[in-house]
Amino acid sequence: MRKIGQFIYPWGGGHYSRMMRFDRALAARMGGGAATEVHYSSKGRIYQRLLERFGADGGQTDRIHEILMPTPIDGDMGPSLSRSLANLLLPVEGNPALVSQIANYLRQERRLYDAQKFDLVVNDGDVGSNILARNRGVPCLFVTNQFRPRLYRTRAYLYPAAAFIARQIAKATKILVADSPPPHTICEHNLNFPDEVEREKVVYVGHFTEDRGGGGGGGGGSATAEKRSDTNLARLLGQNGTGGFGYWMRTGDKSTNDGTGRRYEEAFARDEMRAERRIVSHARNDGSIDSVTDAGGRRYTIAEAADRGADWIQIDVGFLAEGDKDAVLGACDYAVINGSHTVMGEIMGGKAKPIIGVPIYDEHTNNIRWARERGLGALANSTGQIIEAIRDIRRNGSEYADRLSEFSRNFDGGGAQNAAKIASDILGE
Repeated sequence: MRKIGQFIYPWGGGHYSRMMRFDRALAARMGGGAATEVHYSSKGRIYQRLLERFGADGGQTDRIHEILMPTPIDGDMGPSLSRSLANLLLPVEGNPALVSQIANYLRQERRLYDAQKFDLVVNDGDVGSNILARNRGVPCLFVTNQFRPRLYRTRAYLYPAAAFIARQIAKATKILVADSPPPHTICEHNLNFPDEVEREKVVYVGHFTEDRGGGGGGGGGSATAEKRSDTNLARLLGQNGTGGFGYWMRTGDKSTNDGTGRRYEEAFARDEMRAERRIVSHARNDGSIDSVTDAGGRRYTIAEAADRGADWIQIDVGFLAEGDKDAVLGACDYAVINGSHTVMGEIMGGKAKPIIGVPIYDEHTNNIRWARERGLGALANSTGQIIEAIRDIRRNGSEYADRLSEFSRNFDGGGAQNAAKIASDILGE
């Protein structure tokens, strides 16, 4: 029985979604995985999702491990830099000092390594597990879209910490970049590999888009999400024709989600936005959010709006089902996002749609600047810049379409399949 350890960093949802897609690709490649036992480790919301996914129905609760990986302290707009720095040596909001958190979490992981005797470890964002894997001679794959990111607002005093983390990432057997190879790498400004590391360890495996048949490579990537025409949202969109609206995404942990939402609401309050139709996805599994606002300010449920053929201005959805999300992205004129790497790949590569990036922190800024440099989207740090970006996309839609078509043709959405091949090769499959 071969054993694989997956260590999933719990800040944000992208790490989890990547590993679940990798998991399915690896199981398919290894014939269902009957001779393979996979252990999953994380904390908080991701740990709960793992329990829900593999516990009750799958009967694999004993393979789900709560590891208290250190994470930043929430602020009003993403991670709070001041509180996170204070937490290095002091308890903050119930979080022990970071030095003791690191010691305890490495102790937990060490016990798990010693108990399970892994044949392969796959780390998505967890650098501590990299250290343990190298010390024990266990092959280790590190999946990432960051190495030494360029820093802007946070400036030079964080470079020593960034350099330290980069050294720990470099201890992996292979570093799997979840992006297309250069020159089509969205996260380019977040990498900055030394030549030796890039030459000996880095593999650009592609984006981990939704499950696809076959291997990696090429041409636009969203996959097999079921397209349905019988949902209330699909009926409402069909009544108003396609296009003519923007898709506004709220993603990330609570602070990031709330901060993004506040910026969006500020934009919606502007006179220039009164007639600008939009669909807002809140990324929260809360059906009470679902509603439709029409041109006169009246509110309906989505079903009522579809029945009445409402002339809608704004549709709010708590959690957009995959089939509806696929339809919305296919029909929208642009997407407003915070600069999440996974989301940018799905939209620009999979759907060839321009993005308007409203960044929360430097990783987002780097991704969005890369897209802006290539004419694939816009960077907006203020309400006025959001509105100007919408105008620019509407004025120059054909130019954006041409550039995005070219980018989409070179987009590699096979990250899960390519990473699974590397893992199976290491295991001798």
